[in-house]
Amino acid sequence: MATPTQNGTTNGAAGNPKGNKFANAGAAAGGLLGGLGSAFTPPINININRNQTIGGGSQAGSLLPAPEFNSPAQVRNYCNTLRAAGVTLSIEVAMAAEILESVLAVVPDPDGRPFGSRIRAKKVARRMKRSADHLRHAARDAAACYSAFQQEYEEEINRVRHRARRPQQPVMNWAQQ
Repeated sequence: MATPTQNGTTNGAAGNPKGNKFANAGAAAGGLLGGLGSAFTPPINININRNQTIGGGSQAGSLLPAPEFNSPAQVRNYCNTLRAAGVTLSIEVAMAAEILESVLAVVPDPDGRPFGSRIRAKKVARRMKRSADHLRHAARDAAACYSAFQQEYEEEINRVRHRARRPQQPVMNWAQQ
């Protein structure tokens, strides 16, 4: 069910096409699997098709711009785009790991061990959670890369920046008449 926000729009899939795609997936999977009992677990497929580029990627099917580093602006653009993509993907992968763990936790343990299904689900989801952590670290390292670039090439950047400054506009001196 879609929930209204302060401005009157809804956050659900029906009201907002860019809403949270994982908002009700866990609840739907849990309700479906819980209602069927432990004897039968149907396969659940979640397909998400999205044509989106972050930062206006110039390569077809790529989240990142072309790796052309001919100016400090291109280095900054690439690092910022990589950071944004890493943050976005880490959030999505972390959410997917939680959904995967909750879906797998209801699959009965073949040996009948108590909490065996939850233990198995945690073992599987742990790897996806680590992937989300690595994506988050990649985003952090992309920001650190640009910072290191600025520190290492500060002299060259300032030399060009000084030459590229616009000349000062003449100031009107009203006291001189």
